[in-house]
Amino acid sequence: MPQDTAPEAIRWGILGTGYIARAQTADLLANGFTVTAVGSRTQESADAFAAEFGIANAHSSYEALAADPEVDVIYVSTPHPFHAKNALTALNGGKHVLVEKSFTVNAAEAREVVDTAAALGLQVMEAMWSRFLPHMLRIREIIAAGTLGDVRTLIADHNQNLPKDPDHRINNPALGGGALLDLGIYPVSFAFDLFGPPTTVYAAAANTTTGVDRQTAIVLTYGDGQQALLHSALDTLGPNRASIIGTLGRIEIDAVWYSPTTFTVFDNKGVELERYESQVTNRGMQYQAWELERRIRTGDAGEVLTAKESVQIMEALDAIREQIGLSYPGE
Repeated sequence: MPQDTAPEAIRWGILGTGYIARAQTADLLANGFTVTAVGSRTQESADAFAAEFGIANAHSSYEALAADPEVDVIYVSTPHPFHAKNALTALNGGKHVLVEKSFTVNAAEAREVVDTAAALGLQVMEAMWSRFLPHMLRIREIIAAGTLGDVRTLIADHNQNLPKDPDHRINNPALGGGALLDLGIYPVSFAFDLFGPPTTVYAAAANTTTGVDRQTAIVLTYGDGQQALLHSALDTLGPNRASIIGTLGRIEIDAVWYSPTTFTVFDNKGVELERYESQVTNRGMQYQAWELERRIRTGDAGEVLTAKESVQIMEALDAIREQIGLSYPGE
């Protein structure tokens, strides 16, 4: 009998050299992925990143990275306003793409990226890494088993104490700053994971002196009466916990709920049914990469966080921004 052979390695390129690019690259390399190239706006930055992570090819432009024949998939890690342009560059270079969240700045950009990938027969996926973590998989199993009964409510916050410098990316409108796209995207995406697209969207915000949302409160409602109560803020550290509440019980997810963590399942009398302890010892960004590689090899769209859903999430964020009066230059 012939021996089964291991599949040929899928080769990764990293577009951008900032903090989140370092986090993703570290998790890729620590888990056996093949990273062959990095692209930056300058050769100096690309060379430094390549030296740090032992990457063979360092490119002085994103276009050169997209043209590298030794790259199969590109991770886009630039600020929000550049996601669409950078993803399209990678796709038009024949590369599959993992795009850092939020997927784009708005739904129109998201549709263009998704439609381009479909036309070219390439995979594109939003890098909402929390969706693919083991504790989130277990939560879906518990809900599917009916342990919580009819799931009625999600309560989740993402509140951080981030830099106050008005020129910092998080406070800069030209870089897609504000709590919503950086922090609020997490609980909004979680609500989509549980309930799908909302029927109605309600939102209120308070702004920074630079004009981006400092904090945003969101209520999403659904056709069967479910509600998601969500909050994000960029200048106050919150509990960063989440609760999923059903007719037969609830799940309390400990801080930080969207990263590898613990949770407890209770019945509707408050009796503990299960205590989950995460075994993930790093950030856990390798799980989304495994999923994208699986999609590349099989050609399917996946079940968790499809490209269509990422567009729907951007539509919801557009509706939220319209209600709170938040727009970005160039829109």
